[in-house]
Amino acid sequence: MLKIGIPKGSLQEATLGLFKRAGYTFSVSSRSYQPQVDDMELEATLLRAQEIPRYVAEGILDGGLTGWDNVVEAGVDVQDVAELVYSKATTRPYRWVLAVPEDSDIRRPEDLEGKRIATELVQVTRRYLASHGVTAHVEFSWGATEVKVPVLVDAIVEGTETGSTLRAHRLRIVDTLLESTPRWIVNPRSWEDSWKREKTENLLLLLTGALAADGTVGLKMNVPREQLVAVLEVLPAMRRPTISPLSDEEWVAVETILPEKSVRELIPRLKKCGAEGFVEYPLLKVIP
Repeated sequence: MLKIGIPKGSLQEATLGLFKRAGYTFSVSSRSYQPQVDDMELEATLLRAQEIPRYVAEGILDGGLTGWDNVVEAGVDVQDVAELVYSKATTRPYRWVLAVPEDSDIRRPEDLEGKRIATELVQVTRRYLASHGVTAHVEFSWGATEVKVPVLVDAIVEGTETGSTLRAHRLRIVDTLLESTPRWIVNPRSWEDSWKREKTENLLLLLTGALAADGTVGLKMNVPREQLVAVLEVLPAMRRPTISPLSDEEWVAVETILPEKSVRELIPRLKKCGAEGFVEYPLLKVIP
């Protein structure tokens, strides 16, 4: 049995959707933290992403999905085996930034000397200040961190994907402390277990294949042989398109994988080159 941790909360839906595209269907009850999965060799537990590194490090879980920021904050010994770039909103890294009111005199880390800072990432913030030789009071924030400046604290360290929430609260970013993406982490002893390692690697192969398929589609078309060179000059591909003979020897079938957004521009160009019979289809996984 491979015991894994899955983040609950804001990333839960996106994570379960990724597993679904990879071929794993979870059934989640509102009253249970252990969802059922259609793989008898997996046992999943829903946890706060911040807790997963500790349980993986202690061997209670063999592995799990969490943000790199949580691993760094926890300061535990785990094996970082894969980066899975996805999120609830965008594919951008999640940034932890030092932010102050727009009219603040704080312009650089050294200006924080003797100030008060609120954040959920206490240990990372303290290490950041120490690296700049700054002594300041860092307090844990239970949420709504943006509203605490300037009345309660002088600055905050807050996570953001787009920066829109910070701008809405008239906050200015001074520096970036950490960039974080979702990572699959594994207990070092579990990683040494040959069965658990192979099971984990197979799982990650399918998860990364599902991520690689995001924003891509398959495209089939029929092409006159005499126009094949012209079509191939127009057609980008991951490597090379698949070309297959048809019953009519003067025609071939061409199949390739494309970015979905490029298809609307390519089909009219391919049509002018003589291609016809286009079939566009979605992809669940792309595995090299």
